Amino acid sequence: MSSEPTYRAKTGAAPDRAALAKVVARQRAELDRLRDEAAASAVVERATGALMALTGRGAEAAHEELLRRAKAAGRTPAEEAWLTLGALVPPPGQACDGPATASATAAQGAAPAEGNATGHEAAVTPATAARGVALAQEATPAQEATPAQEPAAVRESAVDAGGEAGGSVGTAAVQALFDALPGMTLLLSPLRSATGAVEDFRIDAATPQAVDPAGRRGRELIGLRILECRPTVAGEPLWQGWLHTLDTGEPYTSEPYVRLESVGGGQEPATYSVRAARLDGRLVVTWRRQDASDRQEQLLADLQRLGHLGWATWNLVTGEATWSAQVYALCDRDPGRGPLRLEELADLAVPEDGPALARAVREIRAEGKQFDVPFRIRTAAGDKHLRAVAEAEPDAAGRPVQVHGFVQDLTAQRSAELALLESEQAMVAQHGILQAERMIAGRLQHALLPLPRRPLRLAGLRVDLAYLPAQSGIHVGGDWFSAIELPDGDALFVVGDVAGHGMDAVATMAQLRFTAKGMLFTGSSLTGALTRLNTLLLHSRDTRGTATLVLARYDPERRRLAWAQAGHLPPLLLRGGEARFLDRPRGVLLGATDTPVYEEAECLLEPGDRLLLYTDGLVERPGESIELGLERLARATAAHRSDAPGSLGPLLAALLEGERRDDVCVLDVRVPTEPA
Repeated sequence: MSSEPTYRAKTGAAPDRAALAKVVARQRAELDRLRDEAAASAVVERATGALMALTGRGAEAAHEELLRRAKAAGRTPAEEAWLTLGALVPPPGQACDGPATASATAAQGAAPAEGNATGHEAAVTPATAARGVALAQEATPAQEATPAQEPAAVRESAVDAGGEAGGSVGTAAVQALFDALPGMTLLLSPLRSATGAVEDFRIDAATPQAVDPAGRRGRELIGLRILECRPTVAGEPLWQGWLHTLDTGEPYTSEPYVRLESVGGGQEPATYSVRAARLDGRLVVTWRRQDASDRQEQLLADLQRLGHLGWATWNLVTGEATWSAQVYALCDRDPGRGPLRLEELADLAVPEDGPALARAVREIRAEGKQFDVPFRIRTAAGDKHLRAVAEAEPDAAGRPVQVHGFVQDLTAQRSAELALLESEQAMVAQHGILQAERMIAGRLQHALLPLPRRPLRLAGLRVDLAYLPAQSGIHVGGDWFSAIELPDGDALFVVGDVAGHGMDAVATMAQLRFTAKGMLFTGSSLTGALTRLNTLLLHSRDTRGTATLVLARYDPERRRLAWAQAGHLPPLLLRGGEARFLDRPRGVLLGATDTPVYEEAECLLEPGDRLLLYTDGLVERPGESIELGLERLARATAAHRSDAPGSLGPLLAALLEGERRDDVCVLDVRVPTEPA
């Protein structure tokens, strides 16, 4: 029992009841744990005594046999002891022999040579089993039923192990055994439907510590159904674990769970786990309370599993080494071969990483210098990246006598780092290629699309031009313009936008720009030129390329502007302070179809009129409809009505706030108020 510090109350002050309650609660919990351990030890001793009587072995040999059976079945020694004692109960309807017969039979069962477990077990008879139970009960007398338990005992006698009424010596013996067992344990019989499915479990035996939510304990539970005591268990993983054990015979252990227990007038959390084992078509179910050491061991196991690491210890004096099971798995080493000595650890690493690990081992052995070394090992699944961290524990003279540390698997992390590094290197290389392409395309664009330094005078009109490249990204766009005077004195205005960016866009832009000028110079109509440009684009190197285009021809004598478009935004006309967009004639973008239809429209310009031809970079915004951008352009143009040279700059500054995501190309055509 753990000791608790005492506190002297101040004179005249009441004692701290809460602190006292906590002390009492901890002492009771410690007392319960010690009582459970003592009871578990007692039942192991009883089972050992029963095996001695049945097999004729000595106490040590019988105890080792019990431990062997527990290890082979994956059970604890206490669980194996309960099952061993339970197996000694005679079947229902068969009476036990008297003491004399039992002794003679036990003597006969001891006839085979010691060590032949199969022979001993084959010689067990109902009389021998009864004698084994008697010997077990003599070792530690069972608790007698109290008067308050009599009604439950009467009810128990009506239900035998096979589920038939009429009472049974076997059922009484089983319950007598359970009365002496520690902890909370139930013996459950499955209740099946007509189809054979398990619908519920009946409680055939219960230990005195077993209790249900209604407060019924021990023998009061006999004959009740599990779903009657706890209806919600059918929807829990616990129920599925019981069914699996019942079907396969594999023991089931639940995940630890916490529940509140009443201790010292208050409630404290306690951690439990449930274990089930099959016994002759029934289940032995035990609720086991975990103490602090159990929880710490479980937390350590969870830490190793989740952190992909395991601990290791090397004794430099005795040469002994100890590895956790996780280290064997990480190092891809068979546990049957045992752990490696500290100086052999470098043998695991690949040749390239072995020297660094060997040097770290020598330094920690000689100087006690802590190390943290990454290394690789080769496995059937490929290279595995590990990390070894260790420190030395010195003796009184400062000499290292023990090394302890851990090994961690960094394969997933290292793979992610290598993939990220490769991705970054590829991005840097691609960035350099694109920067070079941008520089070449920019130079080519400036050579093909020179910007005049001052406004142009064409057919009596003043024309301002602006081209602004995109500020985001590293690509050069395909926006372009032409403003020339034709041989007959008319003025030609062209604004186009090739889809895409980079060298291909610049090449397509140059092809369309010079071809359009050549066609109109030789007398082609606006719609005819668009049709031929569409055919040219369809048969170009990039058959998927598209472009938008607007062509306008101005006749100065009649002030007539004829224009056609191929999927382009309409020109904006500012007249008398009011801005409006011209109605677009029919026209599909270039490269979209091999049977396009293009129409021509006309507009008579008046003195003082202002006409804007532009690309979509002037009005488009991410996440915004194009209509909002056009409305913004109309408002800004009406607000900036200055006729002075260079007035296009303030308009663009008002429209292009923030970073430009696309190229912008604008032709600002002014009709003088008086003839030039």
